[in-house]
Amino acid sequence: MAERVAVGPHEPVHVVGEMVATRRAGAYRHLTLTAPGVPERFRAGTFVAVSVPGHTARRALWVHRVRASSAYGPTLDVVVEPTGPGTTWLASQPVGTPVTLTGPLGRPFALPKDPVACLLVGDGYAAAPMFPLAERLRERGCAVALVVSAPDESRLLSALEARRSARSVTVLTADGSVGRRGTAADHADELVARDVDVVYAAGPAPVLRAVAAAAERHGAWSQVAVEVPTPCGTGLCHGCPLPVVGEDSVDRVVRACTEGPVVRGDRVRWDVL
Repeated sequence: MAERVAVGPHEPVHVVGEMVATRRAGAYRHLTLTAPGVPERFRAGTFVAVSVPGHTARRALWVHRVRASSAYGPTLDVVVEPTGPGTTWLASQPVGTPVTLTGPLGRPFALPKDPVACLLVGDGYAAAPMFPLAERLRERGCAVALVVSAPDESRLLSALEARRSARSVTVLTADGSVGRRGTAADHADELVARDVDVVYAAGPAPVLRAVAAAAERHGAWSQVAVEVPTPCGTGLCHGCPLPVVGEDSVDRVVRACTEGPVVRGDRVRWDVL
């Protein structure tokens, strides 16, 4: 049933796919979607923008998992936290619902050329891209340590799956309901001090800021997936300003959906974000 708009081989595609599975996982909803052309183009850190009937702005969703083949063909999984009318609508739809989306969008995480020690930090539903990233890094021979954190157990994403994705896993909850008590920001220095070469992070700005700062203090290189509202997801509306410091050391504003969402942690102007 899907219809794909003709584009270049490396461009995002705009498709009408179908919701083929939906399940609740704590405070989140995991949706499995067919979206011809999107799984094939996916790289860890990119996202999809989903249209919601009655709303002009699209909902940007992290891709949690891609399957090259299934009974429905290639599929992708996204994670939805139903907090507003759009995400609540998405989370409430049954199997068989047509879903219009564009993707994959944005810049992915850059992968190291050589095997290095990597620390991946994912907070809440934003931990979703850390799982396919861990898989890509392991394929390159990297030692992967994964941190999954959340305010409480219900917002902890795929903690059991994390143990199959990385050499070591640290679970943090702010309320101490499972794992160690505290946020990733609270433990940032301790985590990064473990002979880490590269730090990857996704989550709220305070977590990203703390992790990026810890990486800089310990001589590690960091990449962060900054989440800001992205009304169109394609760069056309310029509605997702992300303040950064350019390679020329000049302050500027880039579009999170096209020049981001993944940027160097030491390049983000956190004070004005």
